[in-house]
Amino acid sequence: MSRDLTAHDQYRYPNSERGTTVHEVDGEKAVLVTGAASGMGQSVARRFAEGGWQVLAVDRDAAALAQGAREVGESFVPLAADVTDRAGLQHQLVGALGSAPLRAVVNAAGIYPPTRLDDFTEELYRRIFDVNVLGTLNVTAVTTPLLAAAGGGAVVNFASVDAFAVSPGQLLYSASKAAVVSLTKSLAVELAPDNITVNAVAPGWVDTPGNAATGRMADVAAGIPLRRVARPEEIADWVWALVHGGYVTGESLVIAGGSVMR
Repeated sequence: MSRDLTAHDQYRYPNSERGTTVHEVDGEKAVLVTGAASGMGQSVARRFAEGGWQVLAVDRDAAALAQGAREVGESFVPLAADVTDRAGLQHQLVGALGSAPLRAVVNAAGIYPPTRLDDFTEELYRRIFDVNVLGTLNVTAVTTPLLAAAGGGAVVNFASVDAFAVSPGQLLYSASKAAVVSLTKSLAVELAPDNITVNAVAPGWVDTPGNAATGRMADVAAGIPLRRVARPEEIADWVWALVHGGYVTGESLVIAGGSVMR
């Protein structure tokens, strides 16, 4: 969609000649979603597929991705890849891109094994930071040239409420997600000239298989002001909103039912 801009408009909308916001773009659009085989990443992938986007669904679990493709249909393109392997990810992406320009990236892949000062190992430290931090950087580095070439777009990272209000037993996970919050701000500044927004969602407890396996969700919900945990679809809706908003960047949105406001 083109505009005739006056000099005053150019002052107000300096990025307009480089590209429009995602919600203003007609036609086909593609989004890359990591961690798309299960949990919140899966909900995000399905939300975008329902919205008419082509979804490049990245995960290490090839079988779960194949199941997702069968359930969602041809708009769900499975990419069995590891976010810690930048070269491998780039190779997979080149072969998977179709005619739809890449306009959004969602870094939902993450791990959260419990750690404390008295039991953490260097191996576990590297594993958590490699997936949660380096993985986010790898995916962003590989995809942002494509976003820029399309005229701009949006990156949404997955931080966590633990970046702001830490939980016992999540020493390294909390630190890794605090790093994602900081990366989000730095990347927002770096990529703004390319008309790319970078934001993060910071969910609290969400009804995912991993959280359900802890057996703690009922007790946790009792301490949340809204008296429940979030549904994965609610997180996906906020990711959708951040992708389609054109004037928010560098922010981390806490989605925790009010649990960190007190």
